[in-house]
Amino acid sequence: MYSRHMKSKFNKPATPQAAPDKALGVVGTSLVVRTRGPGFTEITGDISGWLKRIGAQEGLLTVFIAHTSASLTIQENADLDVRRDLVDCLNRLAPESHPYRHSSEGPDDMPAHIKAMLTSVSLSIPVVGGRTALGTWQGVYVIEHRARDHERRVELHFIGMCGAAPST
Repeated sequence: MYSRHMKSKFNKPATPQAAPDKALGVVGTSLVVRTRGPGFTEITGDISGWLKRIGAQEGLLTVFIAHTSASLTIQENADLDVRRDLVDCLNRLAPESHPYRHSSEGPDDMPAHIKAMLTSVSLSIPVVGGRTALGTWQGVYVIEHRARDHERRVELHFIGMCGAAPST
């Protein structure tokens, strides 16, 4: 039950202060993800590598896909059958065989729009200690909903504490 009279466990508001070797920053980049038709393409490694290159420490990462027939998800990365079952489920929810009004771009286009609507085009992922706060079995994926290969643009936007990027 919600109560308007909840007390904070903190005695006073925290004042954000950067450690001398860190600075609050906003950094962004674009990834081009090549998909191979319908299914999941993992981008967790690309994201982790970019966070390391920019010296991200603590903050929030936004991942955004700039498309209406592909989407993003955080999902199990250990068992390929999970992702196969998810594709099967999305195909049952939005079958190509349905008589959609919008069909000028092919029979896979309208189902792709529906699948993108049912999933996500944007994710927010905490960054803690320079790493995404994903669980042990979680990965970040682009889900391609069209029948053929595509190049998909994914925007990464980090806001938070950045230290010196590690030397290579």
